Amino acid sequence: MSEKNREGKRSARERLAEERDRQKARDKQRRALIVGAAVVGVLGLAAVVGLLAANSGDDKSDTAGPVVAPKGASDKDGPAIPVGKDSAKSTLTIWEDFRCPACKGFEDGYRSTIHELADKGQLKIEYHLATLIDGNMGGSGSKRAANAAACAQDAGKFLPYHDVLFKNQPAETDDAFSKNSKLIELAGQVDGLDGDSFKKCVEDGKHDSWVDKSNKAFQDAKLRGTPTVRLNGKDIFGDQNNPLSPQKLKQKVEEANRN
Repeated sequence: MSEKNREGKRSARERLAEERDRQKARDKQRRALIVGAAVVGVLGLAAVVGLLAANSGDDKSDTAGPVVAPKGASDKDGPAIPVGKDSAKSTLTIWEDFRCPACKGFEDGYRSTIHELADKGQLKIEYHLATLIDGNMGGSGSKRAANAAACAQDAGKFLPYHDVLFKNQPAETDDAFSKNSKLIELAGQVDGLDGDSFKKCVEDGKHDSWVDKSNKAFQDAKLRGTPTVRLNGKDIFGDQNNPLSPQKLKQKVEEANRN
Protein backbone atom coordinates (compact mmCIF):
# COMPACT_ATOMS: atom_id res chain seq x y z
CA MET A 1 0.00 0.00 0.00
CA SER A 2 1.39 3.38 -0.98
CA GLU A 3 1.97 6.16 1.50
CA LYS A 4 -0.72 8.21 -0.25
CA ASN A 5 -3.34 5.47 0.21
CA ARG A 6 -2.41 5.08 3.90
CA GLU A 7 -2.86 8.83 4.40
CA GLY A 8 -6.25 8.69 2.69
CA LYS A 9 -7.53 5.89 4.96
CA ARG A 10 -6.21 7.64 8.09
CA SER A 11 -7.93 10.86 7.12
CA ALA A 12 -11.20 8.96 6.55
CA ARG A 13 -10.93 7.35 10.03
CA GLU A 14 -10.20 10.72 11.59
CA ARG A 15 -13.16 12.29 9.83
CA LEU A 16 -15.43 9.45 11.04
CA ALA A 17 -14.17 9.81 14.61
CA GLU A 18 -14.73 13.56 14.50
CA GLU A 19 -18.28 13.02 13.21
CA ARG A 20 -18.97 10.55 16.03
CA ASP A 21 -17.71 13.10 18.56
CA ARG A 22 -19.91 15.80 17.08
CA GLN A 23 -22.93 13.43 17.14
CA LYS A 24 -22.28 12.61 20.81
CA ALA A 25 -22.11 16.30 21.60
CA ARG A 26 -25.43 16.92 19.81
CA ASP A 27 -27.07 13.98 21.65
CA LYS A 28 -25.82 15.28 24.98
CA GLN A 29 -27.14 18.76 24.24
CA ARG A 30 -30.53 17.34 23.18
CA ARG A 31 -30.84 15.29 26.40
CA ALA A 32 -30.01 18.35 28.44
CA LEU A 33 -32.74 20.31 26.68
CA ILE A 34 -35.31 17.53 27.24
CA VAL A 35 -34.48 17.25 30.94
CA GLY A 36 -34.63 21.02 31.30
CA ALA A 37 -38.01 21.17 29.62
CA ALA A 38 -39.32 18.39 31.87
CA VAL A 39 -38.17 20.22 34.98
CA VAL A 40 -39.83 23.40 33.81
CA GLY A 41 -43.03 21.44 33.08
CA VAL A 42 -43.06 19.88 36.54
CA LEU A 43 -42.48 23.23 38.19
CA GLY A 44 -45.18 24.77 36.07
CA LEU A 45 -47.62 22.00 36.98
CA ALA A 46 -46.78 22.40 40.64
CA ALA A 47 -47.49 26.10 40.37
CA VAL A 48 -50.85 25.42 38.71
CA VAL A 49 -51.79 22.82 41.33
CA GLY A 50 -50.81 25.21 44.07
CA LEU A 51 -52.91 27.94 42.50
CA LEU A 52 -55.91 25.65 42.17
CA ALA A 53 -55.53 24.53 45.77
CA ALA A 54 -55.29 28.11 46.92
CA ASN A 55 -58.33 29.09 44.89
CA SER A 56 -60.22 26.08 46.20
CA GLY A 57 -59.46 27.13 49.73
CA ASP A 58 -60.59 30.66 48.99
CA ASP A 59 -63.85 29.45 47.50
CA LYS A 60 -64.52 27.29 50.53
CA SER A 61 -63.99 30.15 52.94
CA ASP A 62 -66.12 32.45 50.82
CA THR A 63 -69.08 30.08 50.80
CA ALA A 64 -68.87 29.17 54.49
CA GLY A 65 -71.37 31.07 56.56
CA PRO A 66 -72.95 31.09 60.00
CA VAL A 67 -74.90 28.04 61.13
CA VAL A 68 -78.57 28.90 60.74
CA ALA A 69 -80.79 26.12 62.05
CA PRO A 70 -84.26 25.72 60.54
CA LYS A 71 -87.24 26.57 62.73
CA GLY A 72 -87.92 24.00 65.40
CA ALA A 73 -84.74 22.01 64.77
CA SER A 74 -83.16 20.18 67.71
CA ASP A 75 -79.50 19.62 68.47
CA LYS A 76 -79.56 17.12 71.31
CA ASP A 77 -77.76 14.29 69.49
CA GLY A 78 -76.69 16.26 66.44
CA PRO A 79 -78.75 18.60 64.27
CA ALA A 80 -82.17 17.08 63.58
CA ILE A 81 -85.64 17.99 62.38
CA PRO A 82 -88.35 16.59 64.70
CA VAL A 83 -91.69 15.33 63.42
CA GLY A 84 -94.64 14.15 65.53
CA LYS A 85 -96.01 14.90 68.97
CA ASP A 86 -93.67 15.63 71.85
CA SER A 87 -95.92 13.49 74.07
CA ALA A 88 -95.06 10.33 72.09
CA LYS A 89 -93.26 7.83 74.31
CA SER A 90 -90.98 6.44 71.60
CA THR A 91 -88.52 8.16 69.28
CA LEU A 92 -87.39 6.91 65.89
CA THR A 93 -84.05 8.40 64.86
CA ILE A 94 -83.33 8.29 61.13
CA TRP A 95 -80.10 9.29 59.40
CA GLU A 96 -80.77 9.84 55.70
CA ASP A 97 -79.28 11.24 52.50
CA PHE A 98 -81.67 12.45 49.79
CA ARG A 99 -79.42 10.93 47.08
CA CYS A 100 -79.13 7.56 48.83
CA PRO A 101 -80.97 4.73 47.00
CA ALA A 102 -81.14 2.60 50.17
CA CYS A 103 -82.78 5.54 51.96
CA LYS A 104 -85.41 5.73 49.22
CA GLY A 105 -85.98 1.98 49.61
CA PHE A 106 -86.53 2.44 53.34
CA GLU A 107 -88.86 5.40 52.82
CA ASP A 108 -90.91 3.62 50.16
CA GLY A 109 -91.30 0.59 52.41
CA TYR A 110 -91.98 2.29 55.74
CA ARG A 111 -93.37 5.75 54.92
CA SER A 112 -97.05 4.98 55.50
CA THR A 113 -96.32 3.03 58.70
CA ILE A 114 -94.19 5.83 60.16
CA HIS A 115 -96.84 8.43 59.26
CA GLU A 116 -99.56 6.30 60.87
CA LEU A 117 -97.62 5.86 64.12
CA ALA A 118 -96.75 9.57 64.26
CA ASP A 119 -100.33 10.65 63.53
CA LYS A 120 -101.59 8.43 66.35
CA GLY A 121 -99.13 10.03 68.77
CA GLN A 122 -97.30 6.73 69.31
CA LEU A 123 -94.04 7.80 67.71
CA LYS A 124 -91.98 10.93 67.14
CA ILE A 125 -89.25 11.01 64.52
CA GLU A 126 -85.93 12.84 64.42
CA TYR A 127 -84.59 13.23 60.89
CA HIS A 128 -80.83 13.74 60.63
CA LEU A 129 -79.62 14.81 57.19
CA ALA A 130 -76.31 13.57 55.77
CA THR A 131 -74.41 14.24 52.54
CA LEU A 132 -72.71 10.88 52.20
CA ILE A 133 -73.36 10.43 48.47
CA ASP A 134 -71.86 13.83 47.61
CA GLY A 135 -68.66 12.62 49.23
CA ASN A 136 -68.73 9.21 47.55
CA MET A 137 -70.01 10.10 44.08
CA GLY A 138 -69.11 13.78 43.79
CA GLY A 139 -71.55 16.61 43.22
CA SER A 140 -73.68 18.60 45.63
CA GLY A 141 -77.20 17.18 45.30
CA SER A 142 -77.28 15.75 48.83
CA LYS A 143 -76.36 19.09 50.34
CA ARG A 144 -78.61 21.17 48.10
CA ALA A 145 -81.58 18.89 48.78
CA ALA A 146 -80.91 18.92 52.53
CA ASN A 147 -80.77 22.71 52.51
CA ALA A 148 -84.06 22.81 50.59
CA ALA A 149 -85.64 20.42 53.09
CA ALA A 150 -84.50 22.69 55.92
CA CYS A 151 -86.08 25.61 54.03
CA ALA A 152 -89.30 23.58 53.86
CA GLN A 153 -89.06 23.12 57.63
CA ASP A 154 -89.01 26.92 57.99
CA ALA A 155 -92.33 26.95 56.13
CA GLY A 156 -93.78 24.13 58.25
CA LYS A 157 -93.71 21.76 55.26
CA PHE A 158 -90.73 19.54 55.98
CA LEU A 159 -92.39 16.13 55.99
CA PRO A 160 -94.41 16.45 52.76
CA TYR A 161 -91.40 17.95 50.95
CA HIS A 162 -89.11 15.28 52.41
CA ASP A 163 -91.46 12.66 50.96
CA VAL A 164 -91.60 14.40 47.56
CA LEU A 165 -87.81 14.43 47.35
CA PHE A 166 -87.55 10.69 47.97
CA LYS A 167 -90.40 9.88 45.61
CA ASN A 168 -88.61 11.87 42.88
CA GLN A 169 -85.05 10.77 43.70
CA PRO A 170 -82.86 10.62 40.58
CA ALA A 171 -80.44 7.80 39.86
CA GLU A 172 -77.49 7.78 42.27
CA THR A 173 -75.08 8.92 39.57
CA ASP A 174 -77.42 11.71 38.41
CA ASP A 175 -76.76 14.83 40.45
CA ALA A 176 -80.11 16.41 39.48
CA PHE A 177 -80.73 17.68 43.02
CA SER A 178 -77.67 19.94 42.68
CA LYS A 179 -79.88 22.31 40.66
CA ASN A 180 -81.87 24.67 42.84
CA SER A 181 -84.35 25.07 40.00
CA LYS A 182 -85.18 21.35 40.25
CA LEU A 183 -85.69 21.56 44.01
CA ILE A 184 -87.94 24.59 43.62
CA GLU A 185 -89.88 22.84 40.86
CA LEU A 186 -90.54 19.85 43.15
CA ALA A 187 -91.79 22.21 45.85
CA GLY A 188 -94.74 22.83 43.56
CA GLN A 189 -96.02 19.40 44.61
CA VAL A 190 -96.43 20.62 48.20
CA ASP A 191 -99.35 22.97 48.81
CA GLY A 192 -98.22 26.46 49.78
CA LEU A 193 -94.48 25.79 49.71
CA ASP A 194 -93.12 27.29 46.47
CA GLY A 195 -93.38 30.92 47.55
CA ASP A 196 -90.75 33.63 47.33
CA SER A 197 -89.37 33.04 50.83
CA PHE A 198 -88.76 29.34 50.11
CA LYS A 199 -87.14 30.12 46.75
CA LYS A 200 -84.83 32.71 48.32
CA CYS A 201 -83.89 30.31 51.13
CA VAL A 202 -82.99 27.61 48.60
CA GLU A 203 -81.08 29.88 46.24
CA ASP A 204 -79.18 31.60 49.08
CA GLY A 205 -78.17 28.28 50.67
CA LYS A 206 -79.45 29.65 53.97
CA HIS A 207 -78.96 26.39 55.87
CA ASP A 208 -75.84 25.10 54.10
CA SER A 209 -73.64 25.41 57.18
CA TRP A 210 -76.30 23.72 59.30
CA VAL A 211 -76.31 20.83 56.82
CA ASP A 212 -72.50 20.67 57.06
CA LYS A 213 -72.80 20.50 60.85
CA SER A 214 -75.37 17.70 60.57
CA ASN A 215 -73.13 15.71 58.23
CA LYS A 216 -70.16 16.17 60.56
CA ALA A 217 -72.26 14.77 63.40
CA PHE A 218 -73.00 11.78 61.16
CA GLN A 219 -69.26 11.28 60.52
CA ASP A 220 -68.33 11.74 64.18
CA ALA A 221 -70.92 9.15 65.21
CA LYS A 222 -69.14 6.61 62.94
CA LEU A 223 -72.43 5.14 61.78
CA ARG A 224 -72.40 2.28 59.28
CA GLY A 225 -74.11 4.35 56.58
CA THR A 226 -77.48 5.61 55.48
CA PRO A 227 -80.13 4.88 56.36
CA THR A 228 -79.40 4.30 60.01
CA VAL A 229 -82.64 3.74 61.94
CA ARG A 230 -82.83 3.57 65.72
CA LEU A 231 -85.82 3.13 67.99
CA ASN A 232 -85.20 4.68 71.39
CA GLY A 233 -81.47 4.53 70.72
CA LYS A 234 -81.38 0.90 69.54
CA ASP A 235 -80.45 0.08 65.94
CA ILE A 236 -83.39 -1.81 64.40
CA PHE A 237 -82.66 -1.71 60.66
CA GLY A 238 -80.07 -3.57 58.63
CA ASP A 239 -79.82 -6.80 60.63
CA GLN A 240 -80.01 -9.54 57.97
CA ASN A 241 -80.60 -12.21 60.62
CA ASN A 242 -83.60 -10.34 62.00
CA PRO A 243 -84.89 -8.13 59.18
CA LEU A 244 -87.31 -5.36 60.01
CA SER A 245 -90.75 -5.12 58.43
CA PRO A 246 -93.51 -2.50 58.76
CA GLN A 247 -95.48 -4.89 60.97
CA LYS A 248 -92.45 -5.56 63.17
CA LEU A 249 -91.89 -1.81 63.50
CA LYS A 250 -95.45 -1.40 64.78
CA GLN A 251 -94.92 -4.24 67.25
CA LYS A 252 -91.64 -2.80 68.51
CA VAL A 253 -93.22 0.62 69.07
CA GLU A 254 -96.23 -0.89 70.86
CA GLU A 255 -93.95 -2.96 73.12
CA ALA A 256 -91.73 0.04 73.88
CA ASN A 257 -94.73 2.20 74.71
CA ARG A 258 -96.07 -0.37 77.18
CA ASN A 259 -92.86 -0.25 79.21
